Amino acid sequence: MDTPSAADARPPREIARQVESVGVAKASTPTTTLLLLAMLAGAFISLGALFFTVVVTQSTLGMGVTRLLGGLAFCLGLVLVVVAGAELFTGNSLLAMAWASGRIGTGAIVRNWALAYLGNVIGCVGTVTFVLWAGTAKMAGGAVGTTAIEIARAKALLPPGEAFARGVLCNALVCLAVWLTLGGRTVSDKILAILFPIAAFVTMGFEHSIANWFFLPFGLALDAGAMVTVAGAAWNLVWVTAGNIVGGTLLVAGVYWVAYLRKPG
Repeated sequence: MDTPSAADARPPREIARQVESVGVAKASTPTTTLLLLAMLAGAFISLGALFFTVVVTQSTLGMGVTRLLGGLAFCLGLVLVVVAGAELFTGNSLLAMAWASGRIGTGAIVRNWALAYLGNVIGCVGTVTFVLWAGTAKMAGGAVGTTAIEIARAKALLPPGEAFARGVLCNALVCLAVWLTLGGRTVSDKILAILFPIAAFVTMGFEHSIANWFFLPFGLALDAGAMVTVAGAAWNLVWVTAGNIVGGTLLVAGVYWVAYLRKPG
């Protein structure tokens, strides 16, 4: 049998073991480190969201192509998270594999998710502040700001069931992207692994809770006409966050744990 070279992608069973080990390490990350890295992740995802907003503004290429290009731009966020190093709440749904194997306790996983979410929110809101200060919304004669308001309004008007389902599907793809990056061995491997799942979820209109912590506050801050309601934004974040948890823990971590890590018997 040929010995795999260092350039070969890791097989799925090996990825599953790596995800489990990474989950154990993440669960014991010191609080200050976790919060700082989570703040970075919020900022990174926000920059990807802003990149998306600028790219789709005034596009005449048609809905599908425009959203695809925007989705490729949005990939900036997860590329920075994975390659530069940061703690993203949605990707950390994969800690459920280490929990299912009994290698971390419930308290450890709740602590990680709570601190990661808090840090992500701080990073997103902080980025919104800087983007407003920078006047990015004024680009293209204010068209970027108009696009940001329209994005926020559409999200705030989503019915709860749709927001939840879009959150489930979104984080299934986000966690699959993270899963694929762990199969790669080089930076270029990891970037390529991110592009298709992330561009897909954006193109298909699925909902990412941390990205929405940029889109919604940004839209609200620009919305002089009160087209976006605070209540609608809050409900979106609640339902999308719940959907993200289900999509990441059950559809990815849960399925792969049963397939590769569950002890028979």
